Amino acid sequence: MDEIPARVRAVIELFRVRPISSSLLSVVPAVLAVGQLWNSYVNDVSPLIAIGFTLAMLGFAVVAMGHHVAAYRLWKLESSVERQRGSRDPF
Repeated sequence: MDEIPARVRAVIELFRVRPISSSLLSVVPAVLAVGQLWNSYVNDVSPLIAIGFTLAMLGFAVVAMGHHVAAYRLWKLESSVERQRGSRDPF
């Protein structure tokens, strides 16, 4: 049985914990890219413009989700450290 990579598990967990922000950062840019490709086809516009827009939106989605996952993992780490430390004053 194949084990799910840590990055994929983090993204799945992020979609469970924060579904709205995760969808806004990943699904919406993909939908906009497909919509722009369709608009280019329907209105007989050069596909180079639509392909450039699509690549930019997909690149944005990848970078934004990477940042979102990193921020979530940092939040989890900080909260686990706080739980371990409890109410003790570090100084």
